[in-house]
Amino acid sequence: MATKMTSTSAAPAMTQAAIRKLVVDSVATALETQVATMANTDNTNRNTGKRETLVARKCSYKEFMSCQPFNFKGMEGAVGLIRWFKRTESVFSRSNCTEDCKVKFATGTLTEEALSWWNSFAQPIGIEEAYKITCTKFKKILIKKYCPQTEVNKMEDEFYNLTVKGNDLKTYVRRFQELVVLCLTMVPNSEKLMEVFIGGLPRSIEGNVIAQSLKL
Repeated sequence: MATKMTSTSAAPAMTQAAIRKLVVDSVATALETQVATMANTDNTNRNTGKRETLVARKCSYKEFMSCQPFNFKGMEGAVGLIRWFKRTESVFSRSNCTEDCKVKFATGTLTEEALSWWNSFAQPIGIEEAYKITCTKFKKILIKKYCPQTEVNKMEDEFYNLTVKGNDLKTYVRRFQELVVLCLTMVPNSEKLMEVFIGGLPRSIEGNVIAQSLKL
């Protein structure tokens, strides 16, 4: 891994408490993304009766669409795919969409080239079987289709070498979270995710973040 350049200057116009809150919230969000990814995989192998009691009420497709999800055409590139992922996850949350409906409802927002691709993917196995794939697998095949490997490689390099520029923590946090979404297989566990996140911070706040992150 390349050596990261870090700043030793303190962040101006922000109290230490504000910095800690921003970073801890960001670590928590990134960890939640990773945990959700891991949980989705586990759920496909452990769909027991005990867990069924915890499943939220199923929402209808009408309820899902009333939350105004974005459409994805397949021509928006990696940035557009990230935005579509984020918006769709937000709609899942607000509509109480259950795991078994996520792929079915999400594919309802595909249009033009992306819809043609999905129909081609589903045709050999049947649409009902296609709907049964996990949301995590669905994301992975979309990334494989619409993010060229050369672009993925660049993002992987950026992910492991991402640092705070000056004292712009918010930009760092936003980009880190975007890269976590697209680089689903890069981080094996939450501890590694935390290590990468903290590694890009200025030394002036790194100690505070480590102390706070241990409380998560």
